[in-house]
Amino acid sequence: MSTLPSSPPSSLPPFRLAIPKKGRLYEKCSKVLEGAGLEYRREARLDVAVCKDLPITLVFLPASDIGNYVGLGDVDMGITGQDCVAEQGVEVKEEIKLGFGKCRLCLQAPVSKGWKKENVVGGRICTSFPSLAAKFFSEEDAKTGKKTNVRYVSGSVEAACGLGLADAVVDLVETGTTMKAAGLEVIAEVMHSEAILISNPTSPHGSIINLIKKRIEGYITATKFMMISYNVAEKNLAACSAITPGKTSPTVTKLSEEGMFAVSALVKRSEASGKMDELSEAGATDILLFAISNSRM
Repeated sequence: MSTLPSSPPSSLPPFRLAIPKKGRLYEKCSKVLEGAGLEYRREARLDVAVCKDLPITLVFLPASDIGNYVGLGDVDMGITGQDCVAEQGVEVKEEIKLGFGKCRLCLQAPVSKGWKKENVVGGRICTSFPSLAAKFFSEEDAKTGKKTNVRYVSGSVEAACGLGLADAVVDLVETGTTMKAAGLEVIAEVMHSEAILISNPTSPHGSIINLIKKRIEGYITATKFMMISYNVAEKNLAACSAITPGKTSPTVTKLSEEGMFAVSALVKRSEASGKMDELSEAGATDILLFAISNSRM
């Protein structure tokens, strides 16, 4: 049970946490909040919800706007992409990298041209990231004395070359399917990006920010690990413990049966099945694997 007050002191504004309002980022964020124990009910067609057991108001916003709201202090905390924060140029504190929403912001040109970056310097560039694109080309422009024309478009950026609006585009690449369908290829990388938890550095709600950070960190750790337990004879204990060292060390408990021990340890989810096979070969019995819903490490 949280030790936070049911509501903030009347002298403080309400605590607001912003998450993307739709799309794949929204779905991922919803799972993170659920795993972190932030329960809420979002009414249809409303972009505000109140958490059930904590004094937190959730605000659902376009991912591209969240960095601005957090940076300007209208929202205390938010989840958005590193690319959005970099484009907006706002001062926020990056609390956690969340491990999803991974993509690259890339300079892309028609495959048929066979161009390199140098070929589009001084040309026409379309993008939804005009600040990052302008910064990317500024050094090349200074070297060559050319002026690259960066134009903002809000969507379907990949179509700009085919329609004659641009020589190249700066756009996000996740799987590359959309890029290839448009006949484009990557000729330079601008930045890598993933979803991050950010906060306003001057927010008066430091205790709630720390609580949310710990809960989300605990959930992320839980998604990466599982708990394995098994019984093992004393003669095989050292070998089995070496297979499952845990994050610090395994928990070993002596059983009532002489010479037998119960062992439990954290293992990486990706390695769990292999660890079970190794333990069986090393003489362990009654091997069980448990999912973890949350943690504090």
